[in-house]
Amino acid sequence: MQFRRLLLGLLALAVFTLSACSGKSAQEEIYDHLEKAVSLEDGFREQQDPLVDLENKENKLYNQIIDLSMDKFDKIKDLSKQASEIVDKRKEKLELEKESIDAAKEEFDKIKPLISEIDEDTKDAKEKAKDLYKTMQDRYDAYQNLYSSYKDSLKLDSELYDMLQNKDLKEEDLQKQIQKINSNYDKVTQANKKFNQYTEEYNQLKKDFYKSAGMKVSYEESSSKSEKNK
Repeated sequence: MQFRRLLLGLLALAVFTLSACSGKSAQEEIYDHLEKAVSLEDGFREQQDPLVDLENKENKLYNQIIDLSMDKFDKIKDLSKQASEIVDKRKEKLELEKESIDAAKEEFDKIKPLISEIDEDTKDAKEKAKDLYKTMQDRYDAYQNLYSSYKDSLKLDSELYDMLQNKDLKEEDLQKQIQKINSNYDKVTQANKKFNQYTEEYNQLKKDFYKSAGMKVSYEESSSKSEKNK
């Protein structure tokens, strides 16, 4: 049997610190919302390593299962139950991740009415802000697709471990399920790449916006990118 999983490699939003200034322009209010949105994604970033750990544990259990013959069915059943419990924990982490992303989006959306208030003498900054807004919307759409695909994969994983607890399971049915899982994780892979692409574009556009707005900001490296392949 072949069974491949992908653990997500996700890029984090860049963090900027604005030098102290008096009063607040529309640009500076936008800055406040943008950086608060980054902070609200802390929960999203915090789920990445635990998800990797859980998938590694689950993968080890799966490998143990496929190495066993049917005369060890009781062991297969026990390991499958353990793996199923890990899938449930992954589901919990995924939902915490989504809550964080949704909260960040709600904060980010507050910049929309402020874009029209950007000073006319900084038209380039206004255009950059529009590009920034569109790219972040694309990023959130990409995340929704990623979340949906990953959630579907978790459902298929759960079904697999339920099937493995059935002593009368047919090899044909098992192979079909594994094919479904592999096919769906291909979708996850593509959704993950798209999300990372928009994250990279957004981080660059944010730098460009701050620069065109004449804002004195310092950049802090805040990347939680990791390659997590099974």
